[in-house]
Amino acid sequence: MPSRKQPPQTPRAQATSYKDAGVNIDEADRAVARIKRLAKSTFSPNVLTGIGSFGAAFSLAGWKKPVLISSADGVGTKLKVAFLANKHDTVGEDLVNHCVNDIMVQGATPLFFLDYFATGTLNALITADVIAGIARGCKANGCALIGGETAEMPGLYLPGEYDLAGFIVGAVEQKKLLTGAAIRPGDLLLGLPSTGLHTNGYSLARKLLFEVAKADVGTHLPELGCTVGEELLKVHRSYAKPIAALRDAGILKGAAHITGGGITDNLPRILPDSASAEIHTRSWTIPPVFELLRSIGNVPLDDYRRTFNLGVGMILVVDAKRATAAEALLKKVRAPFFEIGHIVAAKPRAPRVVYLD
Repeated sequence: MPSRKQPPQTPRAQATSYKDAGVNIDEADRAVARIKRLAKSTFSPNVLTGIGSFGAAFSLAGWKKPVLISSADGVGTKLKVAFLANKHDTVGEDLVNHCVNDIMVQGATPLFFLDYFATGTLNALITADVIAGIARGCKANGCALIGGETAEMPGLYLPGEYDLAGFIVGAVEQKKLLTGAAIRPGDLLLGLPSTGLHTNGYSLARKLLFEVAKADVGTHLPELGCTVGEELLKVHRSYAKPIAALRDAGILKGAAHITGGGITDNLPRILPDSASAEIHTRSWTIPPVFELLRSIGNVPLDDYRRTFNLGVGMILVVDAKRATAAEALLKKVRAPFFEIGHIVAAKPRAPRVVYLD
């Protein structure tokens, strides 16, 4: 009779812990302890649960007919600059401000924020730096950091690197929801200046500065008056105060956050089908960093305008007859601005945004 094959014997391994697989629970506990303290500093009376619950609870007490507005986003490859500079305390603020701007253009008041931080090997100090930036951004914008996820996933990320994303929820009374439907030809466009690239265009910027120009984060560039790292890590500006001021006064007809796609792609998102925009490109001075990048890479004009914000981080639409009142409110909240164009009637097969040089 044929002999029976014996099943292979599984070798008996030594005792193996989660830490042996690359996940350090003790380090995670240290990180969470720091996060709890930072998050609690942002809480309002509407927060009904603490950090550590399976789900976060937030009360809408005081609202009559609220419409919830939500957004999720990340910091993108700006994180690569933070890794190179070993500076991690600003990217969290970038994340919050980007998300806040995204919901405020619909008239929402920020309520609460949740973050997602993922890395290959958890470092409690770096994690705390990142979350400190998130907490700082939340406090500055009046929203609570009520939860999130800290994930350690060995083998998924390069050593020393992490990913960062956020989710925000705001609310606006239904009758005050900003949709852009009220925008009409003749309305004025007010531009609010950016602090630089904000959180968009970094893949191109890194290629031009680090690969083409052979600079590094410590390189001082006379055109910028600072190092490459300092310029690229400037914090994404929040426009919460100027938007709230115009919204509460009933002056704001629409607002466009100028992110990836530039003015070309973002401004049409709030325009009714009957409207287009004319942008007077000489009405503001484009910051040196953008002109430097264009020069290094000989970037085509259309790509230039669709990749970068070019110094305009937010565009507000107001009735020309109320421009004086709008400008007075912006000055009151110390928000710099410039008139960058106006709304015109849309033409068949014509671009939604026309640049007048």
